[in-house]
Amino acid sequence: MNEDVVVKLAMDAMTLTLKVALPLMLAGLVVGLVVSVFQAVTQIQEMTLTFIPKIVVTAVVLVVGGPWMLDELLHYTEELYGAIPRLVGP
Repeated sequence: MNEDVVVKLAMDAMTLTLKVALPLMLAGLVVGLVVSVFQAVTQIQEMTLTFIPKIVVTAVVLVVGGPWMLDELLHYTEELYGAIPRLVGP
């Protein structure tokens, strides 16, 4: 196993991590932005107001996108385990 293979495996793992985490992060970002604009318009400066909507939206995205995320992770893991003989071979 040479350096190129290790770099490719690390890059694939980081790409998959970003691909799986991006929907959760984007949902939290959008809800946070909407709540911040709402707070600025109404001048309600309650710190806990941002947490509940973010938690609810993150849970909904996780429930809706969870099967896809799990499928992506399982597919990557199966490919990685299947490639072990080729990666470690002569």
